[in-house]
Amino acid sequence: MVPDLTMRGQDDPHGRATIVSPPTVGQLAARVRELAGRPGEWWGLVRFDAAGPVHVPLDGEAWLTTWPPGPGGTVHGQVSTLIAGELAAVTITGRGVTERALRANRVRVHGGPHAVTNPGPAFAVSLHAGGARPGDLPSS
Repeated sequence: MVPDLTMRGQDDPHGRATIVSPPTVGQLAARVRELAGRPGEWWGLVRFDAAGPVHVPLDGEAWLTTWPPGPGGTVHGQVSTLIAGELAAVTITGRGVTERALRANRVRVHGGPHAVTNPGPAFAVSLHAGGARPGDLPSS
């Protein structure tokens, strides 16, 4: 059987169930890098709240987080990048606790949930994609 390439992007005409695969980590990283390169599309959505992190949905897989100085919270995103300010990722494993400074404009792939703190004196802004979205983030 030769596939009909003209049907690309359409539902299966034979009624078979189609499976949509979740994006790969590489696709998520590319999406975060793409979003970071176009701040004009989302910078107006940045909100600051000294009481805690503010999560803003950007699309089905990505969100923006604004972090006040001090303790942050747990992030379940697979991929992130720091846009502005200072952030540190804290990971706890069987071998101990690791704290790493996140560098601006570098896309970072995380192996699992990790805590984020803002050691700086000012707010920080980051982009995230993949994994479990923050609980207070509405679905887009």
